[in-house]
Amino acid sequence: MLSYILTSSFMLASFANAHFSIEYPEMRGDSFAAGASQYIYPCANVNQTSATNRTIWPLTGGSLNLDLHHQWTYYFVNLGLGTNYPTFNISLTQQLLNETGNGTLCMPHIVLPAGLAISEGQNASIQVVTVGQTGSALYNCADITFSSAATTLSGSSCANSSNVAVSVVKGSSATTSVANATSTTSGAGKSFGLMTTASVAVVLGAGFFNWGF
Repeated sequence: MLSYILTSSFMLASFANAHFSIEYPEMRGDSFAAGASQYIYPCANVNQTSATNRTIWPLTGGSLNLDLHHQWTYYFVNLGLGTNYPTFNISLTQQLLNETGNGTLCMPHIVLPAGLAISEGQNASIQVVTVGQTGSALYNCADITFSSAATTLSGSSCANSSNVAVSVVKGSSATTSVANATSTTSGAGKSFGLMTTASVAVVLGAGFFNWGF
């Protein structure tokens, strides 16, 4: 019985260590908790509530700090405008990115797409998607409010682990979203490039991925 408990505990710990978390902006909730799973689209089955954490983020784009547990992963970042369950139809990473080395990855300033009109106090959500060797996607989300009072992270607050490196996957690009990036205050009638797991699969099928790390 003790052996079973120890084995189960080890498997659960290994499972958690093979995932990732958003350190900044503050993650919506615990995607390791019971009922949640980072395999569930769009936000790991962590639902918005009246107590949902919101971090203020600069009007021109802000910082993103991730804690990655894999030795390598492909990742992309999407944005959804709105307060309640927005559609993630705006890509903040126009190309698929390959990260190697587990640890902290901080992007000091993710620039918003040109032509995306953001207003003071507008709510939105950030979706981070990682794709590993098996091709399975993992999801986490963070909820933000755009504010002119917000600043980007700098210095030791946004430092990568020494073994972490990022490169662009050759031949990858965000596809045009068929859904308009709309909200009640801005963005109406506009469409922006969108990176999805489907477009990742296209890159995979084209042979651009190198699984031999």
